[in-house]
Amino acid sequence: MNDEMERAPEGSDADVAPPDLPQVLAGLLADFPEAVYVESAGQHTVVVSREDYHALASAARDAGFEVCADVTCVDWFDRRPIRFELVVNLLSHRHRLRLRLLVPVPADDPVVPSLCDLWPGANFPEREVFDMFGLVFEGHPDPTRILMPDDWEGHPLRKDFGVGSVPVQFKESHKAT
Repeated sequence: MNDEMERAPEGSDADVAPPDLPQVLAGLLADFPEAVYVESAGQHTVVVSREDYHALASAARDAGFEVCADVTCVDWFDRRPIRFELVVNLLSHRHRLRLRLLVPVPADDPVVPSLCDLWPGANFPEREVFDMFGLVFEGHPDPTRILMPDDWEGHPLRKDFGVGSVPVQFKESHKAT
């Protein structure tokens, strides 16, 4: 396992693929020995390094995961040694399976490969992750902000982003007490 990778959460079944693992997932894991299988809340999850991320996603698409349902991010801030975790949810209608990919991404180099070449529908979710968390998707066809104004500074969903202040004025109540 790459030094950049984290171990799976305590109490999980990491590195111990269940005997009833669907054949398509067992095949993917066999091709990527550095990837770590975790069952999380009943969902098949694979923790993969940034270096293997695009190749594993491509192999998953070729194996029948034809839908990239979501791309999002978690900011662990000071709770884990690697600050960000990219979360990609894939869906296979053929195999009737969901697969979650988790990719640890360090704060000092928040760059991951884009999946737009595999699933064009990853375009907008990747732009949202860039806009809100600051992860850069290498090879993305349009790496511009999607939610915030172009001149916005910072990334609002980072845990260390200042919340600012908005003055709130309350109307006096005229009810008799």
